[in-house]
Amino acid sequence: MSKRHMKCLAGVTVSAATALGLAAVPSTASAPRDLVVHPGGSIQRAVDAARPGDTVLVEPGTYRESVLITTPGLTLRGTGGRTVISPAAGPAKTTAPKTTKAANACATGGNGICVVGTKGHTVDDVRIRALTVSGFTKSGVWASWTDGLSVRGVTARKNGTWGIAQERSTRGDFRRNTATGNGDAGIFVANSVSEEGGATDTKGTVVLDNAVTGNRIGVTARRVRNLVVDGNLLAGNCSGVFVVGDESKPAAGAMTISGNRILENNKFCPATPRLSAIQGSGIVLTGSEATVVRDNIVRDNVGTTPLSGGILLFKSFVGALNTDNDISGNLVRGNKPADLANRDTAGKGNTFVSNTCGTSVPAGMCAG
Repeated sequence: MSKRHMKCLAGVTVSAATALGLAAVPSTASAPRDLVVHPGGSIQRAVDAARPGDTVLVEPGTYRESVLITTPGLTLRGTGGRTVISPAAGPAKTTAPKTTKAANACATGGNGICVVGTKGHTVDDVRIRALTVSGFTKSGVWASWTDGLSVRGVTARKNGTWGIAQERSTRGDFRRNTATGNGDAGIFVANSVSEEGGATDTKGTVVLDNAVTGNRIGVTARRVRNLVVDGNLLAGNCSGVFVVGDESKPAAGAMTISGNRILENNKFCPATPRLSAIQGSGIVLTGSEATVVRDNIVRDNVGTTPLSGGILLFKSFVGALNTDNDISGNLVRGNKPADLANRDTAGKGNTFVSNTCGTSVPAGMCAG
């Protein structure tokens, strides 16, 4: 593919051909370009210069800035663990010589990478690839009002609240990421973090093949529907997967939690104003409807809190019930106080079928 040759700009080279030692070939204005950010350069400046379809390639190095993306169809790509985005020293700002108000909004919000649209104008088809986002007070990756956001091969570590988070968004794709040591959820999908309301239909958001360890909660799905959580390793958190619903309509649920390994989530997290202490929780459903929990391996999640155990149904903090959930075909062993626990006996239509486990509350729900 031909690339447009442009001059270096604050450590950013807009020419894949030049970087490879090839002759630059003129191209049309709409042809996708590679914008290369060198160590000491500004990722934000490259993002600001990008057009839909362009790729911002970030070379190995530590970049002390926050990055706001509002351009659809943009790809931000690093080199895995060798490309690190961390907070700027001193007051929140980016490293660009002239920061924009929008870029500062991401930094002052305490986030590392932001993909932000509006209610009437979502930011679509952004791709974030192969980089590390670490040490931000809020989120490593934060998205709001997006469609088709794809985050793959990203490490989000030691951020104050969420590792990778999405609200008010649809068709997200989060796979093969690592989220570790974040203050709340490693991966967080919600309808909205700032207001109440019925569950958002995520239109098939997927959380696949991620390694999520040492957070407060591994994966939180809060007031959303139509979501798949599959093939993830969730270990060493206070809770592996937490589905949160309330009395609003439509209810949370209509999701699939399958094929995950949920092991020893025995970290202790103290109570919050809205939730009791958490320790030793594998999968917790609160206020969920029509959620399928199947073919998971849930082992050795041990604690003494009301939410402790392998797979639990629990009333939400506002008393919303679980209804019509299907828990089947799971291997659930070594969890305490019980492998399976239905602590929402007022809920209707919930079934426990063909689960291999040793203990259940009430007794009799284990197949062997």
